[in-house]
Amino acid sequence: MTHTPTAPLLPAVVLQTDRLTLRAFTENDIDDVHRGASHPSVQAWIPLPSPGEAYTRADAVEWCLSRAPYLRVSGDGQQWCAIRTDTGAFAGSFGLTRTDWRTGTTEVGYWVDPRWHGNGFAPEAVYALVRWAIEELRFERVELKAAVGNTASRRVAEKTGFSYEGTERNAMPLHAGRTDLAVYSVIAADLARPAAYGPPRADG
Repeated sequence: MTHTPTAPLLPAVVLQTDRLTLRAFTENDIDDVHRGASHPSVQAWIPLPSPGEAYTRADAVEWCLSRAPYLRVSGDGQQWCAIRTDTGAFAGSFGLTRTDWRTGTTEVGYWVDPRWHGNGFAPEAVYALVRWAIEELRFERVELKAAVGNTASRRVAEKTGFSYEGTERNAMPLHAGRTDLAVYSVIAADLARPAAYGPPRADG
């Protein structure tokens, strides 16, 4: 029998931004994850746990204690619980997923607790994840995909300097049907050119 080696693990690191601490999920995060992930504004664009199904506290338990840790162990990526450094309040979920170690590519995904929509936490955290993935782990490409109608998420890509590449048609199921996905990317060469990729813009 041929042995297929497992994908590498991303290091279990804590990331700091100006206002956020990104760390591993724990049991103490379950209720915050359930409240945030089940909110209609999140569910509209991220149909967790799957289209047509309600997000329950059991789903939050599975995410915090099993699913999020497993994604790192499997080599798929890394998941962080974002908390406000000043108050310790839960701010959202951010991660790298669909990692292809052979090609050096990964995808950033996230949702922000509805209490903090419009506070700029998403671009702040996404910027930190991208720089870490490329500068520390030497990834060559980080993707961000958002439903074409999800203007808030597309603004995150624009504010953090991602380049728009095009549209994947009919690519993602939502509770209300399927949607096209807008595809954005940052490549390693962008970080060497500050004009191409820099800190999140404060406008808008």
